[in-house]
Amino acid sequence: MPEERPEYLRIAAELRERIADGTYQPGDRLPTLPVLSQSYGVSETTIRNALAVLRNEGLIETRTRAGTLVRTRPAVHRIAADRYRIGSGTQSTAFTEDQGIGWSEYRLDKRFEKVRANAELAALFEREPGEALLARHFVFYDNDSPMQMSISYVRWADVAGTPVADPINEPWPGGTRAQFASLGIQVTRITESFTAGMPTEEEASTLRIGAGVPVLRYTRRHIADSRIVEVARPIVRRGDTTVVDFVIDLEP
Repeated sequence: MPEERPEYLRIAAELRERIADGTYQPGDRLPTLPVLSQSYGVSETTIRNALAVLRNEGLIETRTRAGTLVRTRPAVHRIAADRYRIGSGTQSTAFTEDQGIGWSEYRLDKRFEKVRANAELAALFEREPGEALLARHFVFYDNDSPMQMSISYVRWADVAGTPVADPINEPWPGGTRAQFASLGIQVTRITESFTAGMPTEEEASTLRIGAGVPVLRYTRRHIADSRIVEVARPIVRRGDTTVVDFVIDLEP
């Protein structure tokens, strides 16, 4: 006989279904602990455990004096394969293209530091470990909502002493490709690879998601002819509202 599901998981499933079918709308306040406890005929501890499951999934949040509320679910964003095909210097980047937002709605937190390539980064750059890199830590906002975080590495020899190495110039219209164009480096290829998993504590905190919300992580490389000039690893987005589109043209 299959093992019976714990009561708190059954209650969490029922509440989750009520959120999904619209019985509880975004912003609605859930019934109080005593009310839910009486309704389901269980202890308040069991209700707390059920709510903890939903909180980790990012479905609800508890606010002081406001109670437990249904969280607003972000819109689904589709990441298109051609989002890097934007003109140099235009008031957009791949992120704003992903989000479908204007420049005034875009905000970027940034932190730059000089580092040395470890074995993993060196392999991605196809260089020797120890090479000097500029690590650019970014958090991307759609208005006031953090939607993406990343660490972008460029070779120190390419950018030292240039405007690209100064964080005051971020966000840069046209993005990384436009930055390299300003240095006379013509990017001819961009590669990306994707993985999925549960968020780290830092990722969950930065993106303001529950610990049970999966994230999508990808590694991007900008290539100028045969030379790798940038590695972004990882770029992180919440996985439950991100769709990656691929278009594959086949010759007849």
